[in-house]
Amino acid sequence: MNTREKILEAVLKNQPPTTPLPDISMFKGDQNNLAEQYMKVFKTIGGSAYHVDDIAAARNLIKEHFDTTKRVVTTLAEMTEMAEHLSPDIDPHSYENIELAIIRAHFGVAENGAVWLTEELMGQRIIPYICQHLAVVISEDSIVPTLHEAYEKIGAGDYGFGGFIAGPSKTADIEQALVLGAHGPLTMTVFIVR
Repeated sequence: MNTREKILEAVLKNQPPTTPLPDISMFKGDQNNLAEQYMKVFKTIGGSAYHVDDIAAARNLIKEHFDTTKRVVTTLAEMTEMAEHLSPDIDPHSYENIELAIIRAHFGVAENGAVWLTEELMGQRIIPYICQHLAVVISEDSIVPTLHEAYEKIGAGDYGFGGFIAGPSKTADIEQALVLGAHGPLTMTVFIVR
């Protein structure tokens, strides 16, 4: 047995006793009007949110608010008539000129306006960060009140890459000048489908 193995064995033998995790049920959020809560918060962090009846309504709003003559990509089959379908097999460097990316998220979080995305829904993990404008579709019944509930949902998941995204990219310098789009999309729009 070498020194490394001895150290690891000693560490394994001397583990502290396990203690139960604290009860966080008191942090459960308000389950009422989650879509409205989400939209209110999302708008305050610089995003645009729309409550729509179906994907067709979202498609119409996209045509109304975005320049679809430029490069638009999507992972949603319902949007391929107006956008190039994303493939995980394409070289990510070819996505440098994306005007708009339209993707689906697993769920939204009402307390902070975030959406949870994994690589399977992004097409490629660079997509939500390299595009000029990001449009995300979530189901109304998938919105959770707080990050506590969000982490309960994703805690046991099996995914290689995932992230919470909340609003357009924002940064500020020491002079407190807010810059949108410095590290990601200039705008983010969420379509909440009833």
